[in-house]
Amino acid sequence: MTSLRFNPLAERELWKAAEFYEAERTGLGGEFLDEISRSLAFAVEFPEAATVIRGSVRRLVVSRFPYSILYRRLQGGIRVLAIAHHKRRPEFWHGRR
Repeated sequence: MTSLRFNPLAERELWKAAEFYEAERTGLGGEFLDEISRSLAFAVEFPEAATVIRGSVRRLVVSRFPYSILYRRLQGGIRVLAIAHHKRRPEFWHGRR
């Protein structure tokens, strides 16, 4: 079974983005979380499908929202390093494990 673990900063980014979208329109935060869930399910099922961007870190672009999931495949699972808005400084996540 493949596990899915979040860096604490990535988890915070996820919830802050969902809160932002929910404040924009009721229900949009839930739609954002649904898209993230679909993307994560894809990453778990096909961990090698996303683009390698640095070392073993991969970037999976999220549908409908200007976000990417940055993750590393580990023994038996996926470690999410960042939930990255496309306008954010690209290297902000460097150094995360």
